[in-house]
Order: sequence, then structure tokens, then C-alpha cells
Amino acid sequence: MKNGKIKKRKMKINKIKVDTWIEPEYLAHFLASKFGEEGLSWLDSDNSENGKYSFLGLNPKKIIYSKNDDLDNPFERLKEIKNGFWMGWLSYEAGKWLEPKQPWQKSKMASLWIASYDPVIKFNLQKKEIILEGNSLETLKKYQQIINKMNIKEVMKYLNKNITIDSSKINLDNLNNKFKKNIIKIKKLISQGDIFQANLTTKCELYLSEKYKYLDIYSKIRDKLKAPFGGIIIAKIHGKKEGVLSTSPERFLKTDKEGYVETRPIKGTRPRHHDKKIDALNAIELITNEKDRAENIMIVDLLRNDLGKVCEIGSIIVSELLKLESYAKVHHLTSVVRGKIKQDKTWIDLLKACWPGGSITGAPKIRACKRIYELEGFERGPYCGSFIKIDWDGSFDSNILIRSFILKDQIIKVYAGCGIVNDSNPVEENAELNWKLLPLIESLK
Repeated sequence: MKNGKIKKRKMKINKIKVDTWIEPEYLAHFLASKFGEEGLSWLDSDNSENGKYSFLGLNPKKIIYSKNDDLDNPFERLKEIKNGFWMGWLSYEAGKWLEPKQPWQKSKMASLWIASYDPVIKFNLQKKEIILEGNSLETLKKYQQIINKMNIKEVMKYLNKNITIDSSKINLDNLNNKFKKNIIKIKKLISQGDIFQANLTTKCELYLSEKYKYLDIYSKIRDKLKAPFGGIIIAKIHGKKEGVLSTSPERFLKTDKEGYVETRPIKGTRPRHHDKKIDALNAIELITNEKDRAENIMIVDLLRNDLGKVCEIGSIIVSELLKLESYAKVHHLTSVVRGKIKQDKTWIDLLKACWPGGSITGAPKIRACKRIYELEGFERGPYCGSFIKIDWDGSFDSNILIRSFILKDQIIKVYAGCGIVNDSNPVEENAELNWKLLPLIESLK
């Protein structure tokens, strides 16, 4: 592999356009009814500037996974990926394979689950086009026939958004009290010079009284929380199902077939408001806030350093700094860092150089990871990890799994977090946490 891309395949990738536009949600449910939802990967998006495409794969051809133990290195397993179109996730605790002397939590979720799909369905959300891609033209034509015969009214039978999930047992007061106490501890560590910043998170759990389809739960969530780097991936390992549902607005790492790299760290958040004047004031306050600007710039510097491990000297630039991006529930500050990967490095080297993401750890990164381990006291699993996509041409894309839900054993784990710096006010940071956490909980009601 060179330039972070897989060697070009000898076989031509065939493409067929579907006759009519069908919303990705309907097509996902329709095909899941035929192939089953286990093994489904749907990298969803929101038709925004960074959300032009969605990708859907079912009935995977090959699956690679790594259990979360001390014998199964997920980064070594990634090297088994051959030519094709791949989608999956990599968990936060995969970091233990890069920094084994540091403490890491034990997670019940797979540290890596990734599958190849042929065919794959690509949605151009802006042009309202659906393209089927794959090796076999015959197989593509069969899929085309199946999709062209699809009846939307019948698909509605597969959709179940009348899901009841009881969130009454979540004790926000306890979560908030612990969160504020941990902020004080982080600020003390910062004042002692131990770290400069840490991304502190919290977790709550909800029990599913019924065995709902994961795809139904995601449909319910996305009605309120569409995002440019969202989606759902459903794995089945040793007969047990586990899934990751995301409404993430943040890209982690992207490479194109020429080896150019992009990362889009998010730091700084304010709530949206139904009153346009208040909403605009919230946005202005975010843009001008010294604390949020400093926090974002700190992570930009961290990512520049990470990219410097695998990128050509002089190629790294900050193309956008402190740009306002607005979503359904929050405003964010986003920056963009770009570079060119070295000829002898791959996207796996890039991933290892930057893992876990700086925006969800802190600075210095490894020291911040240690403090996160001590203070949070729970596993993150796929949360704060990444969805991963490798396209036919070897180009690579990934998100940061923030604003995400982890499902296993009829338990939904919901996470949210904030970056803490020396100027952080525990009450204000806790309010920011609730801006992020409460919409997630509300989306399940």
C-alpha cells in the first residue's frame, strides 16, 4: 500500500443507477427485511455541506473483528483488509494496543468490527440519485430489479417508530454532581501542570423492555438528530448482536486516493434556540468566547502534531480555523487541518498516529487518557472511537463517535462529554453537557 491507499484492483467496478429516488431510510428497512439487519452498515448523512453522500451495505461478504482482549490486536487485523468496499467501527479502547503501559477500561463490545460489501448502495443526497456498485453486473441487476419493485406502502409495515423506552430511572442529578466534581479535579490537575486539557464524558443506561430492531431505534433517533457523519452499524458476534448508532457531526480522518488527509476537530458548543435573535446571540457568544477558541486551537495543535508523524514535511496546513457550524440542536466551532501522507505510509499508519482522536481525549493526549480512565470509571467502547469506511479506490474516511448510542443485551448506553480547560466553570460545563445529552435521551422518547 502507498499513499494510504489499497493497491488498485484489477477488476472493474460496475455501476448501475436506480430508476427512481428512494429515501435511504426506506431502502435500508426494505432490504433489512429481506437480508436481516445483522451485518448492516449504513453511514448516514444530512444533505449538508459535508453530508452529500450516504452509504448502505447489507449481507456482508467478509467480516473482520477483534475481541476486546489482550490477544487480538485490532490494528493488526485491519491489515487483513483487501480490495473492496469496507465499513465498520473501531473502539476507543483500541488505544491500549498503541500505549500498553497506560491503563484502559475493559469493554464488552468488539474493539473492531468491519465488513466488506458487494454490492454497496451509494446515495447522492443532493442530486437525489442512487447508484449500485460492485464486481458482478449480474448481481447489480438483480438488486436493481428488487429495488425497482419496491412498494413504499409495504415498506411502512417494516418501520416501527412506536417504540417505548423508559428513561425515568436516569438520575441526572447524580450524573451532574459527579461530572462537576470531576471537573474540579481536572482543573486542579491542570493548575499543577499535569495536563492542559481533558475531554470528560458521562454515561447513562436505558433498558429495552422489548427486543426492538436496532434499525427501528435508529429511525426514531434520526427523525430528530440527523448529522453529517451519523449512521448505524449492526454486528453479530458468536450469535450475539451489538450495534452502534451515531448522530455525530464530526469527521475524524479522511484520505483521498492521492494521499491527501483531512481532519475536522470540533471544540466549542452552544445550544440552538427557537427564537432567531437568541439563537444568533448564542452563535456570536460562541465565536467570540476566549475559552472555547483556546480549547479548539489547542486540539488543532495536537492534531497537527499527530499528522506530522506520518505526513510529508511542510504539507500540514490549517485551512479553516474556528468556523461556525450549526446543527439541529447545537452550534459548534470547527477547524480543518490538512496534510499529505508520506509515500511509505498507509491509512492504517495514519489511524495509529492519531488514535484516539485528540478532540475526545485532551492534551497531552496519553496523560489525558490516563486521567480519563481514573475519573470516568467506565468503558467508552465504540463511543469516542470511529466509524470507518474504505472505498473501492482505497480512499479512507472516518468520524468521531460522539453523540452516539451503544446497544447490546437490551441495554442502550448513551454518552456525552465536554472539553475541560483551566478556565472551565463547572456549572457552565455541566450545562453544556446537558445541551448534548438531553436531546439524545429525548430522541428515544
